Amino acid sequence: MKAYIEERTVTIAKYIIEKKTTVRETAKRFGVSKSTVHKDITERLESVNPVLAEEVKYVLNKNKSERHIRGGMATKLKYESTSKNTG
Repeated sequence: MKAYIEERTVTIAKYIIEKKTTVRETAKRFGVSKSTVHKDITERLESVNPVLAEEVKYVLNKNKSERHIRGGMATKLKYESTSKNTG
């Protein structure tokens, strides 16, 4: 693996752990695709830094378990803003 990919992988992992961000938020922050972030942290990180990989898995699993809540909040906000515009 090229050095810059390893460096990006570790940087992304540390960012996710520190900020507790989602893959989507992280991809936007680093200017890469969600697929790149996902591949970095689920495949590449294990060989680069197994300890970090475990920490990131914990954050991702927590995000996954809370995903339905964030989706519900987004829908609620969407309909609250449209009802203000019509009423």
